[in-house]
Amino acid sequence: MKHAPLMKNLAIAVLLLGLGVASCTQKDNQQQAQELNDKMPVFAVLDSVAYDFGTVQEGATVEHSFAFRNDGQFPLIINNVTASCGCTVPEWPREPIAPGGESTILVRFNSKGKPGPQVKTVTVYANTLPATSELRIQGIVEAAPDSTQI
Repeated sequence: MKHAPLMKNLAIAVLLLGLGVASCTQKDNQQQAQELNDKMPVFAVLDSVAYDFGTVQEGATVEHSFAFRNDGQFPLIINNVTASCGCTVPEWPREPIAPGGESTILVRFNSKGKPGPQVKTVTVYANTLPATSELRIQGIVEAAPDSTQI
C-alpha cells in the first residue's frame, strides 16, 4: 500500500493534464470560430438604413435604392427580403456579392389607400451575423381630394 499515495498523485496529475489539454483545445476552437466569424459577409449600408420620402399625394409611388457593400471576406448571399406591408415591394440582387462588392436593394412603396404617416420596414435575410438587417422607408401621405365633395 506504499504506492497508494503515489497512485493518487499520479491520477490527479493525469486529470489536471487532461483538463489543461481540453482547455487548450477549447481555446483553439473558440479562436478558430472567432476568426471565421470575423470573415463572415457583412451587409454594410452605405448611406442610411432609413429613407424619409417627405410628403406625397395619396396614390403616388415612392422608390428608393439602398446602396450596400459586402465588408466581409466571404461572398454575401441575400436569401430573401420581406416588407412589413403588401404596399411595399423590395427588389434585391439574386447573385452573391463578392467581398468588397457593392449593390442595391430597391424599395417601392405604393401610397394608394394609405393616407397619414407611414413607416414601412424591409427585412433583409442573408448569410451574415446577425442573419437579418432592417431598412426603413417613411413619410407622410396626404389624402387624395374627395371627389364627392366638389
